[in-house]
Amino acid sequence: MTKRVLIVDDALFIRVILKKMLEEAGYEVFEASNGAEAVNIWDEVKPDLATMDITMPVLDGISAIKAIKTRDPKARIIVCSAMGQKTMIQEAIAAGAVDFLVKPFERVRVLATLLRCLYLQKLA
Repeated sequence: MTKRVLIVDDALFIRVILKKMLEEAGYEVFEASNGAEAVNIWDEVKPDLATMDITMPVLDGISAIKAIKTRDPKARIIVCSAMGQKTMIQEAIAAGAVDFLVKPFERVRVLATLLRCLYLQKLA
């Protein structure tokens, strides 16, 4: 069964890069440009996993993680951040993110992180 991943980032080019990586690896991909869209799409699609930017308009990533985790406590969310956002990454993990990726993305690291998080989901 194809795994479904929600990419949440306000930067279109980031979504394009991640979408290409994930679709080439066989994932079904959905996109959101802010945290509010992410919460709505999560409710509709029930993806297996999400990648979540931290700094976004409308609803930031940490607030979106909290909202999604309230609706779906087993939600698997990987936070994505730029270098130097260590405090925000720690806040996102405390809010319920299961892992993090640092921008710019490396294909091998992205795919390995997704596999690890999806595997952990099966154990939960």
